[in-house]
Amino acid sequence: MTEHTALVFEEQEYSAGRLDGLAAGLAGVLARRGVRAGERVALMTSNRPEFVVAVQAIWRLGAAVVLMSPGWKQAETEHALAITDPAHAVGDHPVLGGLMPMLHLDEPVAPAGSIHPPGAAPPPGAAPRPPDPATDAVLVFSSGTTGLPKAVRHTHASLGAAVTQWRDALGLTAADRMQITTPPSHILGLLNIVTALRTGTWLRLHRRFDLDRMLHHIEADRITVEMAVAPIALALASHPRLESYDLSSLRYIMWGATPVTPSVAQAITRRTGVAWLPAYGASELPVITCNPLDAPRLDSAGLAVPGVRLRVVSLETGAPLSPGESGEIQVRSDSLMAGYLPAEANAEAFCDGWYRTGDVGYLDADGWLRLTDRSKEMIKVRAFQVAPAEIEAVLHGHPSVADCAVFGVPDPADGEAVIAAVVMAGTPDGPVDPAELIALVGDRLASYKRPRQVVITGEIPRLPSGKVLRRVLKERYGRASVR
Repeated sequence: MTEHTALVFEEQEYSAGRLDGLAAGLAGVLARRGVRAGERVALMTSNRPEFVVAVQAIWRLGAAVVLMSPGWKQAETEHALAITDPAHAVGDHPVLGGLMPMLHLDEPVAPAGSIHPPGAAPPPGAAPRPPDPATDAVLVFSSGTTGLPKAVRHTHASLGAAVTQWRDALGLTAADRMQITTPPSHILGLLNIVTALRTGTWLRLHRRFDLDRMLHHIEADRITVEMAVAPIALALASHPRLESYDLSSLRYIMWGATPVTPSVAQAITRRTGVAWLPAYGASELPVITCNPLDAPRLDSAGLAVPGVRLRVVSLETGAPLSPGESGEIQVRSDSLMAGYLPAEANAEAFCDGWYRTGDVGYLDADGWLRLTDRSKEMIKVRAFQVAPAEIEAVLHGHPSVADCAVFGVPDPADGEAVIAAVVMAGTPDGPVDPAELIALVGDRLASYKRPRQVVITGEIPRLPSGKVLRRVLKERYGRASVR
């Protein structure tokens, strides 16, 4: 009897049994390299099946996975290593390999069942140990309102709760077929992979995002559930040959990471007949709301999924607000993170056990959530949160920059675009070309953190406390900056 295919990558097919055997084999290798329960293992890799194998192998040993973006440069990677302090590293990325000893995923790993004779004791890692639900399973990275990225700690219990919530919200079953085109180091990518594997959903993993390949495989693989963020939706709406693809297998396309742009979603539905399923989550609490499958709508992020409690509180007083009143969205659930690293970041993340999302919106009388704004300082580019202070630190390092402030402005493709306002210093070389500053950030940080534009200004508006008045900058420069 042919075993059910769990994962497909290019022309390779993996059954659940094959993935399990490879994970057991890799766990044995990691155990011999000294990986022990309770330790952290950094994982930095391109999209490939070995990502899935490595995660499963690390969990087999009772260790936690530190997911690091393959888009990071050295400074970002150094910061992530400093706050999580992993004991070991696995991946295929030269930046991580240059900072600590790394087991390269190109090294062949034999499935555990083929490396010891029948009747012999299995090698280390061949027999998985049930994880303690209270121990850390994964650390992903998310930025707060200020400062450098923080590590979000999810236990096996919180991740398991999120998987159940996501499966139920999507109505996912073993009859469904999905594909992953975005980096699995992001919480949504990881959540989709783990949920699909635990549900028995057929899954295709792509090496990189390519719109036509995504559309081709919807048709060829008869994909039933597709995931999209704003840039993908915009690309779909403007695709000149969208109607040439048979998308009739899709039950819906999930829209996440940013509020829906109704005109874009409606254009795609008109051209394809495929409906949208808006949902809302965060690295800290992966599944917060989702539209009901039988009555989705574009003007709301949906209803709180079972097991999640929502409240809206005043931005001024913190007092709970009534339906229709706008304030900060706060959340509670078993799927909530265990906390941040560094630990001092937790003080501002919670209020009486409620997680402070930093998002602004309101609940109507029937519990439908409408998001109206982001937090005061965070910039949301596609599915990524960008901290202005991180970019400002790079710009301040340039001798021609006397002062600077980074802010986000609405952008139909990316959700928000990064804009930097810069005050020039008097230097012998004269003013610097804004393109040079954009390139400087691009050399130091991930590509999605690169400013769309640098505007030269005479001063940065600040409060007496020194806090930047980003609202003033958005009003002054935002409308003209995004083209």
